[in-house]
Amino acid sequence: MTAAAFRALHHGRPAGDPLVLAGPWDAGSARAFADAGFAALATPSAAVAASLGVADGDVPAAEMFAAVARVVRAVDVPVSADLEDGYGLPARELVERILETGAVGCNLEDTDRTTGRLLDPREQADRLADVRAEAGDALFLNARIDSWLRGASDEDARERARLYAAAGADCVYPILAPEGALAAIGAAAGLPVNAMAEPESSAPHRLGRLGADRITFGKGMFLRSMTAAGAIAAELHVG
Repeated sequence: MTAAAFRALHHGRPAGDPLVLAGPWDAGSARAFADAGFAALATPSAAVAASLGVADGDVPAAEMFAAVARVVRAVDVPVSADLEDGYGLPARELVERILETGAVGCNLEDTDRTTGRLLDPREQADRLADVRAEAGDALFLNARIDSWLRGASDEDARERARLYAAAGADCVYPILAPEGALAAIGAAAGLPVNAMAEPESSAPHRLGRLGADRITFGKGMFLRSMTAAGAIAAELHVG
C-alpha cells in the first residue's frame, strides 16, 4: 500500500470509529496483528527497544531501521515507523532510510533524545518542513507533540499543533494529552489526531468520540504479550 492509500485511511471515518493501529515489535508480532485483521500497523520505539533488551531511546538508528524493515517484509498491510527524534539524521538521509525499509509513514517527536528536553516549536516545524520537502507525498508524517509529557502548557501544545500542520504534517500526536484536550488539538491543527491508549476494547470508541482519529498503544501490546508469556512460563515451570 502507498502512503496515499495509508493517508486515506485517516479521513472520512464515522464519528467514534478511529483508525486503530496495532504496535508490532518484530516480524512474528506483525504477522499475528495483520492476521487478526488490522488494516495497518505502527511500530512503537519503546516496544522495539524492549524486545532488544535495551531502554527506550537507546536503540541505535541502524537497529531501529532494521527492525522496521523486518516488520514491513512480514506483512502485506502498510506500516508506519516510530523513529523517535530522527536520530539527528539530515532530512534527506532520514527520508531515504525510511523509504528503504518499505514503511509508508513515520512518527517524529519534538523531544531531543540526547537531552530529554522539548525542542523549540519553530525549530521542530522547520525540521518537519525539511522532511516533507524531501519526501513529497511518499511519506505519511505523524508529528508527535510532547508538551504534556514534558510538563509544558496546553497552549504550547496547541501552538505546536498549528506550526506542525503548517509545516506539512499529516497527523499530530499529542502524547499523554488529557482526553478532553484532543478536540482542541484537532481544531488547532486542522488534521487527524493520534491518541495513545491502553490496549483495551473500549478505548478506541471512547477516544474517537472525544476527537481522536487514530489510536496507537505505545508498548502496551508488547507488555500484555509479555504478561501472557510469563503466565505460560509459570504454568510450565517444574522447579
